[in-house]
Amino acid sequence: MHFTEVKSILSAQNGMNIYRGCTHGCIYCDSRSDCYHTPKPFEDIEVKQNAPALLEKALRSKRRKCMIGTGAMCDHYMHCEKDLLLTRQCLEIIERYGFGLAIQTKSDRILRDIDLLKSINRKAKCVVQMTLTTMDDSLCRIIEPNVCATSRRIEVLNIMRDCGIPTVVWLDPFLPHINDTMENFSFLMKNCIQANVRGIICFGIGLTLRNGNREYFYDALDAHFPGLSEKYRQEFKNNYVVTSRNNRKIMDFFYTTCRAHNILCTPDECFSYLHHFPEEEPLQPELF
Repeated sequence: MHFTEVKSILSAQNGMNIYRGCTHGCIYCDSRSDCYHTPKPFEDIEVKQNAPALLEKALRSKRRKCMIGTGAMCDHYMHCEKDLLLTRQCLEIIERYGFGLAIQTKSDRILRDIDLLKSINRKAKCVVQMTLTTMDDSLCRIIEPNVCATSRRIEVLNIMRDCGIPTVVWLDPFLPHINDTMENFSFLMKNCIQANVRGIICFGIGLTLRNGNREYFYDALDAHFPGLSEKYRQEFKNNYVVTSRNNRKIMDFFYTTCRAHNILCTPDECFSYLHHFPEEEPLQPELF
């Protein structure tokens, strides 16, 4: 990894990325795409070492509290966070200033900071987002090799439920001919229901492939699923969106199941919930 000083940490939408690049090694990762100009190699982590100071300056100057989003382009609980503690320092600042948090991860390292997550949720609002892709832990270790397996992530969701911290799950991606089955999807949905998740984000049954991540993905297919990359090339050409033949059937099941269990299930619903900061109720005027 390498360290850098940046000029700002919050985007116009109040999102932040403390790191650039990732060590999880997920074979499908869209953040590897050339269009994002992430470090090469992708595992050479750029550490924004002045992120906590910049975050405190930004929050101190804000006139209204809001939700702070993290994890859109990298996982803030990748391996280096264990020693660097930059994510924890930023959470401490968010908690101290009374802002909300919407944080996305695949790692059980988030449990290290459960004290801060609970405090943020008591003072304002904290939403933990967790990605699930496959019910098969052995398959998970192939497609997401350097992060905790699905069964552990489900445990994290249940711990958040028991702590009263709301969760949103990303069911994404589903790789054609690998994990795009109704059996896999229904298993994940069952566990989301048991964890009492507030919302589920699923853009469809498939994945996106662009220059940068397409090549990495096909190399991984050649290593672990011989012959499958050629099948992808024949079936999907150079399409950006790669859609499973099971998409319609599974997505119909998805929407029906979510509505039956009062789970937010459209991207607009979920993102609106993630961005909404719970303002204090205005005081009612006294009649006498």
